[in-house]
Amino acid sequence: MSEPDFATLLATHDVGDMAGFTRRFVDDLEAALSAAVEVEADMDWSGVLCLGMGGSGAGGMFLSTLADQSGGLPFVVWRDYGLPSWWGPDWLVLATSYSGNTEETLDGVRAALEAGGVVVGICSGGELEELLSESDDALCLNVPGGQMPRSAFGHLLGTQLAACWALGILAKPSEDELAGMISRLRAASQSADLETGDGRVAALAAGMSERDIGIVGTSELHAAGVRFANQLNENADRFARPTALPEMNHNEIVAWGRDAGEQGLLFLASPWTHPRVRARLEWMMENVDAGDSWLLECDGESLLESLLLAAHITDWVSIALAVLNGIDPSEMPAIVDLKAHLSTVQ
Repeated sequence: MSEPDFATLLATHDVGDMAGFTRRFVDDLEAALSAAVEVEADMDWSGVLCLGMGGSGAGGMFLSTLADQSGGLPFVVWRDYGLPSWWGPDWLVLATSYSGNTEETLDGVRAALEAGGVVVGICSGGELEELLSESDDALCLNVPGGQMPRSAFGHLLGTQLAACWALGILAKPSEDELAGMISRLRAASQSADLETGDGRVAALAAGMSERDIGIVGTSELHAAGVRFANQLNENADRFARPTALPEMNHNEIVAWGRDAGEQGLLFLASPWTHPRVRARLEWMMENVDAGDSWLLECDGESLLESLLLAAHITDWVSIALAVLNGIDPSEMPAIVDLKAHLSTVQ
């Protein structure tokens, strides 16, 4: 069987240039991380509530993971209208909407401001920017517009991190550590590129192309596993099931003993994986009879780097799966149609 000609496949099917935006991920991230955030450090919070939906909401899970490892405050992700019943103004609200018009996020921001809360918003404009500009208890951080939210992850997560570092609510790496991370991410991105890379991502996607996909991330990479499933949903029109070790060893592992031969199983692990979780993963790789299984080792020198590697490499996999099946990874007709319907509902 001949190797896929991804240059031709992308030229034919990638009408919205998702591959081009993905190539610019590291540049976007670097620019966002280095941008000045004019805010004073402030640790006087009980926690951080991260509002956001879809591609705009993915970064909240990554921040929560980083805070769980080494932060001083809890970060809680909220993907809904309004706010959780326990929220109070002692919790900082970090609201992310790439378009600035995500109705669930706007609803939560209005509720927070009306209740005396402080909101840091990240957007490319829209109603969120207007809403925050009218409040003395809000800060709006703008990112470049003109692309799909899920392709703007470098802009969005980079700006979220820059804001958290400026506020002092997450520890900022040294300049040398950041420079080293960016350099290694850039090399990994070049290796993963479907047209100019080393072919490993293309081979991984080819192996998944005819299979249902289960994604098992170790707990520290679960956020990346969830994002990969969402990228498969939107970019490749594919269902996928993200789950996490060690929790899935207490339930889903049983289901893999039945009719698993036609399914693919991707494991995500890192140097930060707990030794006992590593032992569980190795047992599963030897004993779960999936149709195919793969291990993606995300060998970052920090947890942040490992998360970014996992997210970026799997982005390329989702694009490969799209074009292998004749799908434009930028199209999302169901979401467009639903939003058109909702615009008619009062």
